[in-house]
Amino acid sequence: MVYQPASGARDLLPLDVEKKRWIEDRLQQVFHRWGYHRIITSTLERMDTLMAGEAIQRQMVIQLQNGEDDELGLRPELTASIARTVVTRMANATYPQRLYYNANVFRRTWESRHNRQQEFYQAGVELLGAGGLLANAEVLLLVADCLAALGLRQWHLILGEAGITRSLLSAFPANLQDKVRSAIAHLDRITIDTLPLSDKLRDRAQIIMDLRGPSADVLQKVSSLDLDEEQREAVNNLKSLVELLESEKEFPLILDLSLIQTIDYYTGIVFEVVNDTESQARVLGRGGRYDQLLGLYHPQGENIPGIGFGLSIEDLYQVLLSTQQLPQVTPASDWLVVPETASANAFAFAYAQKLRDSTDLVRVEIDLGGRDAEAIRQYARDRSIAQIAWIKADGSPKIESLR
Repeated sequence: MVYQPASGARDLLPLDVEKKRWIEDRLQQVFHRWGYHRIITSTLERMDTLMAGEAIQRQMVIQLQNGEDDELGLRPELTASIARTVVTRMANATYPQRLYYNANVFRRTWESRHNRQQEFYQAGVELLGAGGLLANAEVLLLVADCLAALGLRQWHLILGEAGITRSLLSAFPANLQDKVRSAIAHLDRITIDTLPLSDKLRDRAQIIMDLRGPSADVLQKVSSLDLDEEQREAVNNLKSLVELLESEKEFPLILDLSLIQTIDYYTGIVFEVVNDTESQARVLGRGGRYDQLLGLYHPQGENIPGIGFGLSIEDLYQVLLSTQQLPQVTPASDWLVVPETASANAFAFAYAQKLRDSTDLVRVEIDLGGRDAEAIRQYARDRSIAQIAWIKADGSPKIESLR
């Protein structure tokens, strides 16, 4: 019988892990430099926690039975879990809170392809307790810094504003808003043409669908619409953010007010990070502002503003493979310590520990016996080990360099 991973799961071998860690370590360094602290939340969540913000459809959650009344699921994303943790476990926290995560998430997929992946790795941040221009700009500039740290240059950020888009949709009949929203999200002009809309509303839907491109053009188009005072203020806030971002040299920005995320808890800016190097664009990450999510978990219902993003480690991995930046081999050990006789065993372990006590990372292996000297040398060559320390019966070492 051949045992295989569970459907939708996969194993990461040592070289895969080195490549994954290469990405994660560089992202973590950026998060630290921006003042973010790591948070680790439970892989298991109550279903009512996951569903509270309508973050994902119930059928997409991998649910578990625990023999009790609680319905449990594997987390499909991190924002809801972090929101729940902060308002229930950090009641006396000083805001803003800058938090980051590096974790696996699980999503059930219903595509027909066999063994479709259901476990994913993400790294991202949540900036909680801060709203407004500067918080929005911080998160977007942090995204750019993350990609720069990975050596990615050919990417762009698609920026939308959920509040503006929802407000523009409010002009449509209530019974048609979901269909109009879905059609806009999928750029489905045929559906717009077939819906029972007045000519004015049909034109409005087409205009919303075309609110994508260079920021100046999009802002001009949306400003030409019949906007109320609140809508106009939101557009002006978006304009201020765009101006701040574009004051940064070469910030690759596309404004898209047709961008509607499937996650319903977003209340302000929403964005996608897209890779430009392949014939088919690859979304590397997503994020947005959610100023009402934390209130769903707060004991007193207090709303605390939040904004964040998540980057897909798998998608970053695929893009970086072609750049030759990722590790090509697993790290070799620096030393192989070999006791020449049984009486040298204790000395060999002591010598190996002395080498490991260096302030720098030194990888040291102990030879476990059963091979002659030439077989030991061949093993060291095969493993690219730089030096062998032959430990004699009196504890003295004889150093042999293999390079």
